Amino acid sequence: MKRVYGKKIDSQTRCIHYSSDKDIIAIKFHCCGKYYPCYQCHQESETHAISVWPSDQFGERAILCGICGYEHTIRAYLATDHCLKCHSVFNEGCKYHYHLYFE
Repeated sequence: MKRVYGKKIDSQTRCIHYSSDKDIIAIKFHCCGKYYPCYQCHQESETHAISVWPSDQFGERAILCGICGYEHTIRAYLATDHCLKCHSVFNEGCKYHYHLYFE
C-alpha cells in the first residue's frame, strides 16, 4: 500500500479526525503529491496551503482505498460510493469536503 501521512489511527487510513467504519480513503493532495486521510491531517503536517485538483486532471489516480490499496481516479471516485475493486463502502459525508480537494 502507498504511504499515508497524517495522524492515522489504523492501517485502513482512518485518522484522529475521521474514524468511522466508512472512513477508509486517503487523498493524494495536488499540492504535494502525498496521501493524507483528510484535509486536517494535511494542514497539521504541512507548511504549505492546500491546492485543489483541477478538473482537467480528474483522470489522475489520487484516491486510495484503505481496505485493499486500490488507487481510484478522481473521476471514478466522484462517480461512486464504494471501492471499485473490493466494494467497501465509502463515507457519503466526504462529499461535503469535495470543495477542499477538487475544483
